[in-house]
Amino acid sequence: MQQFLLSIIVPVFNEEQNITPLFNRLLPIVTQYNYEIIFVSDGSTDNTLSQIRKVAGENKRVKYISFYRNFGHQMALMCGYKIAKGDCVISIDADLQDPPEIIPEMIKRWEHEAMVVYAKRNKREVDSFFKKQTALLFYRFVNFLSDTPIPQDVGDFRLLDKEVVSFLNNLPEQSRFLRGLVAWGGYPAQYVYFEREKRNAGKTHYTLSKMVNFALEGITAFSTKPLRIASYLGFISASIGFLGIIYTIVEKLFYPSHLVTGWSALFVGTMFLGGVQLLTIGIIGEYISKIYHEVQKRPQYLIKEQFNT
Repeated sequence: MQQFLLSIIVPVFNEEQNITPLFNRLLPIVTQYNYEIIFVSDGSTDNTLSQIRKVAGENKRVKYISFYRNFGHQMALMCGYKIAKGDCVISIDADLQDPPEIIPEMIKRWEHEAMVVYAKRNKREVDSFFKKQTALLFYRFVNFLSDTPIPQDVGDFRLLDKEVVSFLNNLPEQSRFLRGLVAWGGYPAQYVYFEREKRNAGKTHYTLSKMVNFALEGITAFSTKPLRIASYLGFISASIGFLGIIYTIVEKLFYPSHLVTGWSALFVGTMFLGGVQLLTIGIIGEYISKIYHEVQKRPQYLIKEQFNT
């Protein structure tokens, strides 16, 4: 058995049908290491916690934490990172779309001085066309606006050295976009490639609206470019308005017979300026909301139950 301690973090939300299958696939892999498995139930409302209790009762290396309510996937991961004691920490979802069988390869990369090992999807044949295109758009959009490049086609299935985990745990900020924070650290990183599998059971909890919110969270956490774009839009709309004034004056002075009074130009101009203003206010509002949450300094999650931690 290896001397280092391996921590496996599994954030779960309503995954009652996936707990036992995941554990059965994880166990033959991790038994060759000194390991701990940490389940974080993010306010599950089904029998997920009961299934976790059953697994924990059979294996003393299994730990679990349960939240009072759903605080979000990133908060569940952060809770796991704070509890984990491992020299290297691997996070993996319970739906088995990310195969546990590549964990030994991830550990080998870590043993060869990689402090971050990303599990990168080289094929996503099981995903729908819409899912693949929205994921592609998500990464392109985030990387276009973000000041910190985020690796494409990687999720939260990754290995982190304990130094990287300590860095994440010591960050003072309330909102956590972990894919960006891990990349922002600039730690030596490598990739292990895999083919994405079908979800074992249940339905995905990552809806389009959640992905949009996730993208907004990542952009506002790592870039001020949207504010700059809002300034550009304001400058452009003001310039168009100024040119329109000059055009109207010239027409009235030199070509009064050509001047036609109508509602179309007024309507288009009003809609354009109104749209720019609302967009700008929305962008500014996103940043103000982040400041609001940072100032509140509320707990990131509330623990209802924990075992063996």
